[in-house]
Amino acid sequence: MYVKTQVFFVLGISKSGFAAAEYILKRGGRCFVYEEHDSPRIAEAAEKLLSQGAERVTAEGAEAAAEKSDVLVISPGVPINHRVAVKFKELGKRIAGEAEFGFSQFFPPVAAITGTNGKTTTVTMLGGMLKEAGIDCAAVENIGSPVCAELDKITRDTVCIAEISSFQLESISDFKPHIAMILNISPDHLERHYSMENYIFLKKRLLKNLKESEFAVLNYDDPTVRTFAENLKAKVIWVSARENAGGVYLSGGNICMNGESIVSADAVPVKGEHNLYNAMFAVAAAKLLGADNAGIAAGLKNFRGVPHRVELIAEKNGVAYYDDSKSTNTASAITALRSMTRPTVLILGGSEKGEKYGELFQAVRLSEVKHTVITGASRYNMFRAAAECGVENVTVTADFDSAVRIADMFAEDGDAVLLSPACASFDSFRNFEERGEEFRRLVKECTED
Repeated sequence: MYVKTQVFFVLGISKSGFAAAEYILKRGGRCFVYEEHDSPRIAEAAEKLLSQGAERVTAEGAEAAAEKSDVLVISPGVPINHRVAVKFKELGKRIAGEAEFGFSQFFPPVAAITGTNGKTTTVTMLGGMLKEAGIDCAAVENIGSPVCAELDKITRDTVCIAEISSFQLESISDFKPHIAMILNISPDHLERHYSMENYIFLKKRLLKNLKESEFAVLNYDDPTVRTFAENLKAKVIWVSARENAGGVYLSGGNICMNGESIVSADAVPVKGEHNLYNAMFAVAAAKLLGADNAGIAAGLKNFRGVPHRVELIAEKNGVAYYDDSKSTNTASAITALRSMTRPTVLILGGSEKGEKYGELFQAVRLSEVKHTVITGASRYNMFRAAAECGVENVTVTADFDSAVRIADMFAEDGDAVLLSPACASFDSFRNFEERGEEFRRLVKECTED
């Protein structure tokens, strides 16, 4: 698609949509913009785009604008079954997500990472390895900036490390990364994708355009991901912490690839088996992109973790406080529980994503958790699941502030307080980062009392 000769309709003008629309306008393209939500930030974005020549569309005028447009660029926060997207499909017109549109404008080497959990950590680890190895790289999409915001900065030699969500995978058509990585699959976003089968289908779409010259880096130890290798044209690189399946594996305490020892497994600075897998995926991609072993080791050594991922934020009176606000599904919360080595007061709850909680509370029952505080919109369903699983010592409160203070009251010398909600944050917060920052603020108040 050529920006200067086609008419674009940008659906959703928050972060990604704004970047796409601004890119189109700066290059002399014509652009309709449509946003259903209202906030000071959206109003500011709309005003800026209008000043650059965008044409804002009302709900009543959306269909007419679709008729005049050639391409729909859809933001990741907008579902693919939105009425505007349905209209474009009926008209037989091109639909592209912001990520696909951005990458269609420029063709740098792309390492794309998806999976239910661990994406941001893996992107960050890989970026550190490449930089230490002297390879120019940029983190884009769900971590960093939308690719459309980076197009004037990157070159054909810049490796784009793209964190890609299931929301973005709804709208890809031609997107073809050089390396496609799928870390793991567990239930998530079922409130949007309707079924686990559809969620799995969307994750697999990252591989749909790969040819013989590309690489698919897949988790051999995840039974769902293992099936993704069937009928692939790309070369498959397996990642396994349990055996040598042909790719990256553990041997003699080292992370190895294709018979070569790359780095010691003990060099992974963040603990937990999940982080070992993240590091192994990063090693696989780094080697495929030409990084030397010294750069990989240095990048791993300098990794300091990612905010809101089982992050130790305070320790006072013998109590350690951990922020795992990024835990927005049950699989992530279970992983966090397994990393706890001391008696733990657990804070759960938020807005629901269509998951059941039985497996979560079975894990709570078998973990170091001594007391569970449940809050948020999910509290009733979670409390019911806790009772069905025989989990006792549970407190329920509607208010997040109260949940943190109650957890602090139950914590004693030698304990941990862990915020690992297993739910999205949108019942009370704009995003998981805001929830984590509020947790940090409340912990500071509690420890200063």
